Amino acid sequence: MRYLVTIADRSFDIEVDGERVVVGGVEHTATLLDGTGTPVRNLLLDGSSWIVPMEPAGRGRWTVMRRGERFDVEVIDERTRHIRSLVGEGKGTAGPATLKAPMPGLVVRVLVAPGQTVAAGQPLLVLEAMKMENELKAPGQGVIAQVLVQPGQATEKGAPLVTFATPE
Repeated sequence: MRYLVTIADRSFDIEVDGERVVVGGVEHTATLLDGTGTPVRNLLLDGSSWIVPMEPAGRGRWTVMRRGERFDVEVIDERTRHIRSLVGEGKGTAGPATLKAPMPGLVVRVLVAPGQTVAAGQPLLVLEAMKMENELKAPGQGVIAQVLVQPGQATEKGAPLVTFATPE
C-alpha cells in the first residue's frame, strides 16, 4: 500500500508491504507496536527501537511527540489521495484551534499569555509526564485567545490547554 505522509511542510511517498517500508527509494524494515491502552508506540526500525508517543487526531491525522517536540502528521492512502484530487478536500469546521494535552501530566510552566502573537514552533508551555519535561509548541502562527491551565495544574490526556483566536 502506498501513502503520502506530510510532516509540517514536507511530504514523503511511502510504500508499505508487511515489514518492508520504502521511503524515498530507500528500503527499511519497520514494525509499529501498539502500547496497550496508552498513546506510546514502539517503532522497530532497521533493528533499532524507538519509543514514540502518538495520538490519532482524526481523518488520517496524528500528533506525534519526539524528544519533547510535537509534530502534526497526516497520512493519506493512495485511494483517499486520488479521491481528494478529484473532489477537493472540502471545508473544515470553523472555530478556534485548541492545543490539547497529548498525554496526562503536570503543567510546569506557561510561556504565553492571551493576546500574544506566536510563531509556528514557538514554545507555549511545558508539561511534565513520566518525569520528563515536554515543551509543547505552537502548530502554526496565530494569536493566543485563552490559556486554560496554570503552573502546578494536573491535566488529563486530551484536555484543552491553549486556544487560538479564529482567523478573520
